[in-house]
Amino acid sequence: MYQSLPSNPGIYLFLDQKGKVLYVGKAKNLKKRVGSYLINRSSLLEKTKILISKTSEIKTINTHSEIEALLLEANYIKKYRPFFNLRLVNGKAYPLIKITIKDDYPKILILRRIEDKKNNLYFGPYPNAGAMRLVLKTIRKIFPYQSVKNHSKKVCLYYHLGLCPCPAIFDSPVLKKEYKKNIKRIVTFLKGDTKKVLRDLEKERDALSKKEEYEKANNLQEKINSILIVTSPSYPSFDSQVNPNLEEDIKNEQLLSLKEALKNTKSQVALPRRIESFDISNISGQFAVGSMVVFTNGEKDSTLYRRFKIRFSKGKANDFAMLSEVVSRRLNHSEWPFPDLIIVDGGKGQVSSILKVLKRKNLNLGLIGIAKKEETIITSDLKEIKLPKDSKALHLVRRIRDEAHRFALLYHRKLRLRSIMN
Repeated sequence: MYQSLPSNPGIYLFLDQKGKVLYVGKAKNLKKRVGSYLINRSSLLEKTKILISKTSEIKTINTHSEIEALLLEANYIKKYRPFFNLRLVNGKAYPLIKITIKDDYPKILILRRIEDKKNNLYFGPYPNAGAMRLVLKTIRKIFPYQSVKNHSKKVCLYYHLGLCPCPAIFDSPVLKKEYKKNIKRIVTFLKGDTKKVLRDLEKERDALSKKEEYEKANNLQEKINSILIVTSPSYPSFDSQVNPNLEEDIKNEQLLSLKEALKNTKSQVALPRRIESFDISNISGQFAVGSMVVFTNGEKDSTLYRRFKIRFSKGKANDFAMLSEVVSRRLNHSEWPFPDLIIVDGGKGQVSSILKVLKRKNLNLGLIGIAKKEETIITSDLKEIKLPKDSKALHLVRRIRDEAHRFALLYHRKLRLRSIMN
C-alpha cells in the first residue's frame, strides 16, 4: 500500500475500523515515513504496536512544503483530538502559539496551556517544538510582530533587527493598520493557507504599482519572494525524526536505557521519572547565573524551569562554587518534589561539589555528570562510563544537559543586554 504513496511532504492519519482518527503525524517524505511503520514491525515499541494493531486505514494529505505539513498537522490534531495525540491536545507537553487578537497591537507568544479562549487565538499544540520556533522565526522576518506581553517604553533590540515595530514607542493609526494587517496574514499562514497570503500580497503589490508607489510595492515583492522560498520543497528540512515509534515510546526506551547504564553504580535509580539538570553561565564571574531544567518521563517541562542569579560575594568565582550554590538553593525548596536524578554539566570536580551539597543536606539522590570533551558519564562514586555514540541513554543525557546550557545562556545574555541598554 505504502509503495504507491508519493515521496513529497504531507501529513498522515491512522484511522480505526469506524473511521475515527487515532493519530496524526507529519513527514518530509510520506512514502518513507509511513513505510517505516509497516516494513519492520519488530522494531516497534509497546504503544506504537497498539496503535498499528488498531489501525485499519492510513490516509495521507500532500503538501507543497514541510512547513505547510507542520502547520496542517497541528490543525488536524486540534480538529480530531486523536487518542494517540491526546497528550498534545491537553497541551501539557508541547507548545502552543497564542495571539492576543483583541489587543490594539496583538502579541504572538509561546506557551503550554490555554489561558483565555475568548480574547485570544491559539494554534497547536506542535509536536516538534523546534520546528515551530523555526517557523515563527521565519514568519517574523517577513511580518514583524511583538513577542512580549508588556513592551518596554524604549526601542527594543528586535526593532534594530527589523523584527519588532515597537508599538509602545511609534504608536500611530498608520502603524496600527499595517500591524493588524500583518497579524491577519500570520493567522492565515498558521492556518496553513499560504497561498491565500501570497494572493493577498500580490493583489496589494499590483495596486501599489498602479499608484506608482514602487518602493512599497517592492517591499511586498520581497515578502512574496521570502514566502515562496520558505514554502518550497528545497527549503532546509527540520524533520530529523526517522524512528517510527511514538514519542512516548521513544522517551520511555531512553529512560530504561539510562537506568540500565547506571546499574551497579552509586547513581543507580529505579527509573528516573523526574530528572533535573543544572548549568552555569558567566563571563569571568560577571552576570553569573545558574539554570535548572526539569524533564518528566523524558519530556521537558518548562513550567518547572528555574533560574538563579549567583549571590557569591567572597573569594574567587569558580564554576564549582557557583554550581554548588545553585543546587543548594534549589534543594532548600522542599515544596518542590526532589528529583530521581540530577545531571550536572561537567566532570569529577562538578560531581564532587554536588556530592558535598547532598551530604550536607543529608539527601540521597541520584547524581551524574557529563564531561564535555569525551561525553563521558561520571557517577556518584566518580566512576567513568563511556557509552556508545548511538546510545539511547547518552542521547537523553546530552539532550537534557544541552537544554540546561541553553536556558542558562539565555538568562545570562538577557542580563548582559539589560545592562547594555540601561
